[in-house]
Amino acid sequence: MEPPAAKRSRGCPAEPDERDAGAGAARGQGRPEALLDLSAKRVAESWAFEQVEERFSRVPEPVQKRIVFWSFPRSEREICMYSSLGYPPPEGEHDARVPFTRGLHLLQSGAVDRVLQVGFHLSGNIREPGGPGEPERLYHVSISFDRCKITSVSCGCDNRDLFYCAHVVALSLYRIRHARQVELRLPISETLSQMNRDQLQKFVQYLISAHHTEVLPTAQRLADEILLLGSEINLVHGAPDPTAGAGIEDANCWHLDEEQIQEQVKQLLSNGGYYGASQQLRSMFSKVREMLRMRDSNGARMLILMTEQFLQDPRLALWRQQGAGMTDKCRQLWDELGALWVCVVLSPHCKPEERAGWLQLLSRWDKLDVCPLEEGNYSFDGPSLQPTVAPIPELLQKGSTCITNSEGWVGHPLDPIGCLCRALLEACRLEEETLSLYPDSGPEKRKVAYQHVPVPGSPGESYLVLALEVALLGLGQQRALPEGLYAQDKVVRNEEQLLALLEEVELDERLVQVLRKQAGLLLEGGPFSGFGEVLFRESVPMHTCARYLFTALLPHDPDLAYRLALRAMRLPVLETAFPAGEPHPSPLDSIMSNRFPRWFILGHLETRQCELASTMLTAAKGDPKWLHAVLGSIQQNIHSPALLFKLAQDACKTATPVSAPPDTTLLGIALELGLQVMRMTLNVMTWRRREMVRWLVSCATEIGPQALMNIMQNWYSLFTPVEAATIVAVTGTTHATLLRLQLDTPRREELWACARTLALQCAMKDPQNCALPALTLCEKNHSAFEAAYQIVLDAAAGGLGHAHLFTVARYMEHRGLPLRAYKLATLALAQLSIAFNQDSHPAVNDVLWACSLSHSLGRHELSAIVPLIIRSIHCAPMLSDILRRWTLSAPGLGPLGARRAAKPLGADRAPLCQLLDAAVTAYITTSHSRLTHISPRHYGDFIEFLGKARETFLLAPDGHLQFAQFLENLKQTYKGKKKLMLLVRERFG
Repeated sequence: MEPPAAKRSRGCPAEPDERDAGAGAARGQGRPEALLDLSAKRVAESWAFEQVEERFSRVPEPVQKRIVFWSFPRSEREICMYSSLGYPPPEGEHDARVPFTRGLHLLQSGAVDRVLQVGFHLSGNIREPGGPGEPERLYHVSISFDRCKITSVSCGCDNRDLFYCAHVVALSLYRIRHARQVELRLPISETLSQMNRDQLQKFVQYLISAHHTEVLPTAQRLADEILLLGSEINLVHGAPDPTAGAGIEDANCWHLDEEQIQEQVKQLLSNGGYYGASQQLRSMFSKVREMLRMRDSNGARMLILMTEQFLQDPRLALWRQQGAGMTDKCRQLWDELGALWVCVVLSPHCKPEERAGWLQLLSRWDKLDVCPLEEGNYSFDGPSLQPTVAPIPELLQKGSTCITNSEGWVGHPLDPIGCLCRALLEACRLEEETLSLYPDSGPEKRKVAYQHVPVPGSPGESYLVLALEVALLGLGQQRALPEGLYAQDKVVRNEEQLLALLEEVELDERLVQVLRKQAGLLLEGGPFSGFGEVLFRESVPMHTCARYLFTALLPHDPDLAYRLALRAMRLPVLETAFPAGEPHPSPLDSIMSNRFPRWFILGHLETRQCELASTMLTAAKGDPKWLHAVLGSIQQNIHSPALLFKLAQDACKTATPVSAPPDTTLLGIALELGLQVMRMTLNVMTWRRREMVRWLVSCATEIGPQALMNIMQNWYSLFTPVEAATIVAVTGTTHATLLRLQLDTPRREELWACARTLALQCAMKDPQNCALPALTLCEKNHSAFEAAYQIVLDAAAGGLGHAHLFTVARYMEHRGLPLRAYKLATLALAQLSIAFNQDSHPAVNDVLWACSLSHSLGRHELSAIVPLIIRSIHCAPMLSDILRRWTLSAPGLGPLGARRAAKPLGADRAPLCQLLDAAVTAYITTSHSRLTHISPRHYGDFIEFLGKARETFLLAPDGHLQFAQFLENLKQTYKGKKKLMLLVRERFG
């Protein structure tokens, strides 16, 4: 027997590189130890060598030790996969809560000790620091492994999770990274076979003595059975050894806690309405995909366990009983479940007997009453997907055809195209030797690399080519948009997922040729292709697929790229609903959804159509031929003004780079699109119109003065009068615009003349809103200003409101034209009527301003306005206020009021005596009117009102007599209101 130290040294060889060993042997320089390790490594993976019979009994001890050494998993990838939700770990889990991260930290902090490997059993202690004020915790971990897979784990932390705990991770990583430091022993049965009787007895007695409280009853029971000759234990050859691993014929797989998986899925389904539960279930689906990618048989095991729990969901029976459909979240989960089963059954790595067993399971589950249908509903009363066939997205005249595929492959509940494409791409993935395994190594995601893998039996074919062809076949299929919001949303999501897969593939010359061939086939595919010449009215649009193909083909075959993308711009459901030239409802938004009750995602589809158009416009910059072709397609196929406006903005931005001269053709297209938006939305008032008008003026300015003058001259079909006068004319003549255009004096005056003409036309068409802007714009041109002023005078006779007249009148005064202001004020007063009880009328301030203006101009103007005041205003407080203002100072003389009279006017003399009489009469009339329906709570207000009336009465020479007579009349007429009359006597006698 060798001493333990020598035994450990020989039993822990360095980990040689398999390629180095092979290369050395080829050169004749291979070391025997390296070749021995290489053989042992292969035996440990498969137990396939004929040299290994009856496990270790006939194998030399050095070979035994090497086989035991190589049987432990050598890659950290699997450890990571079984100790985190995703591989590589998702960005949201880059923290200490992930078991793999915690285990790695424990390893790096030196928390692993007393590691011992006995055969195929690894054990060790993990010391984990406690929390604040808590002691250090010690966990004993045991791991069994077989053929480079961990087959069972045990930890003192009693972890109840799907994945290995941090302590198991720490011990496993220690064994992988520090293999030389692990004490290595053969399986215990091999060690026992080397002992004689005395050694065996000593071994057993020492073992029982060390653990007598735990094993003594079991030891006595086993001793009794062994001493009984006919016992069952004596009939069995040999004895079990937990450290010897499984038999050659036994299946070996990574440890998976089936009970815990079932329990967790059940719990998550019971909380299915919550976002977190759905996310965790999706994480479990991702784990299944990861296992399938690693060709781990546990992927199918885990999927079976999850499916059984899904079928036991109590909500299924309830939905079936009610004849209702699933919730959208539940349907998404079932869709993912079905797609995973497609991947499992289609896996080229599974054995025929495995596939047969899965098909039996699927058939058994399908016969269950609660098993939902593929579309997630239990009711069969929904509308039919079969389209109506018209007489021969009549059919020829409309450019549409009867669809041949009512059920599409993309968006199908089982996602056949997506599953097949992923399976083919997986076969072409390059081994990612340096792919980040650990969450703390950075969140960046490396691009997946693919290579051409030949298809056996098909010369010239590769799985990568097939993946591309399959994806394009499904994406380009002409198919009807399915019923329901969920199904339509699934079509969109499946398309995006497929295209995301294709965008990861780097196109080489071989794949470019495949793209060109498939694009040609799609264009010539007839009714089977979504790119065919004629489309069914409700076909799924090809915008997203076409955008990918356009971008991919453009560097290699621009003509084919543009032909394909222009063909895909169609949206037949809108083309047949709104023929060219017809007005569109709700033009600033997508087409009204109530016109298309089935097209729940219409707005999204229109947005993708816009994105395709924008991509083509950007790519066609500098190529007038394709720019005009794209413009024609946009004008024919896009019906949403909001999206057209976005395209116009994008085109303008692309055409005017900061560091390069503008592209005049693209700028012209941007302007043309903007003009189309203006025409489409002319009769729709919305807050976005002002933004659109301002942008259009800016775009025209970028092109030049002629474009700016053109939109001014043709404003009738583009803008409302208010927009043209307040935005177009004003913005087009600002100082910043003139500087931008860099015009000489004649051209600048030409632009000003065009703007003034526009303003005058707007004032004639809408004087209420455009007269003042027109006057402001025409200030510097006498004839234009006079024309604008005459428009205001003419409009006053035609119904221009007093508020607008007062506004223009104040403007005239501000510009130093008081006589014109006075004229407009008199016209406004002639239209005004303020009743006796309208003390807070909106025009009060305007009336007081007009009276002040007339007083400043002179006695003549004041005398002329008094009759208008008396006729228009019946409110006694207003009349008395005006009268009092006019008596405070002398009126001005002359048109500018430069001189004043010697003394103020008297209220009892002309022209104010008429106003005084009107005020007194108004007080008398208003008092009787108020007393007719007065209530006691208003008595106080009425007494105050009489106080103001007395002040006005006293302005007349006999005012006190008139007021006394007025009060006496009130007392006689309303003597029934005793309390009120008592208050009158107390105040006025």
